[in-house]
Amino acid sequence: MFTHRLVFPASVLRGRGAIKHLGAMCGRLGQRAMLVGGKRAIASVEAKVADQLEQQMVSYLGSEIFSGECCQEEINRLADIFRTQGVEVIIATGGGKAIDATKAAGVACNIPVVTLPSIAGTCSAVTSLTFRYHQDGQFRDMFPLPCGPAAAVIDADLLATAPLHWLSAGIGDTLAKWYEYRAISDLTQLTGLAGVARTNSELCYTLIEHFAADACFAVQEGKANNALEQVLDAIFLYAGLTSIMSNGAHTGAAHALYEGFTACAKTRHVAHGLLVGYGNLCLLALEGRSDEELQTAIALAQASAVPTQLSQLAVGITEEDLAVIIDRSLSTPDMGNMPGEIEFGAIRSAIERVELLSLPEPKH
Repeated sequence: MFTHRLVFPASVLRGRGAIKHLGAMCGRLGQRAMLVGGKRAIASVEAKVADQLEQQMVSYLGSEIFSGECCQEEINRLADIFRTQGVEVIIATGGGKAIDATKAAGVACNIPVVTLPSIAGTCSAVTSLTFRYHQDGQFRDMFPLPCGPAAAVIDADLLATAPLHWLSAGIGDTLAKWYEYRAISDLTQLTGLAGVARTNSELCYTLIEHFAADACFAVQEGKANNALEQVLDAIFLYAGLTSIMSNGAHTGAAHALYEGFTACAKTRHVAHGLLVGYGNLCLLALEGRSDEELQTAIALAQASAVPTQLSQLAVGITEEDLAVIIDRSLSTPDMGNMPGEIEFGAIRSAIERVELLSLPEPKH
């Protein structure tokens, strides 16, 4: 008999000033804490983290800088450090790759991980999945973890100070929850868990449709508002729940194209959610949706600063580059989730249609 295993985060703290509860949360989990993340992420949170730990008399063992790639070698390196240093609780900050690598290393050592995202690029802070890559940055796999974060601290005040393109990435990735789930599911045959995943994924879309523009304004101003909180809930909570309820099997052509983009050196460095956000538009074109629907999606992407043209992803993408990207996307399990057989020409035509429809109107 098949057992559907749902792995939730043990606790989620969200809202403005949520970091003020970090120390108490860590104190319940262990007495020797280490902070892990990229240089910029650590610089943005370390003082507050150290202060929180001191208030709760938790020993702060210092920070460890994430290498920049969530590969198995980096996961093993972090795990070795945690064991050597006698770490009892890990605080993972930064974006998806840093948090994913830290989650996986924590699981390997059986040490609880508290996630403190400093950017809102993905729902990684709440999920029990790690997106693994090869050392050169090419996508490897989605690696399921046996447990989720011990806690996720989603602080809107902190996330409001991050660069706008990270919020845009989170919006692109979160919109995929609806666009992809709708594309790969029979919406007339939804049972319990599938129904919850569908409801959450559609809610993601609705919140972004209503609040994205004002949320982007909040980030440009560096000050949280209600719209930003609503969008952060969509990115972390509702998108995360969609992923948890579907055990990660909610992805389609948008994520497949993302994986293809990691095969190209010109686009490999672009944020996950920005590539997925562009892939969403190609997915809609691939489904044969109307120009009107596609233009509505393009307008929403543009209002959220999500790329709508290849030239906004990288300079000088050639037909040879596109061939590599498309070929790689066709071989992914995510593309295999799509109904029917998807061929090279269909994806190339979808990309061309998005390029044409997203061109700015000529000035008269």
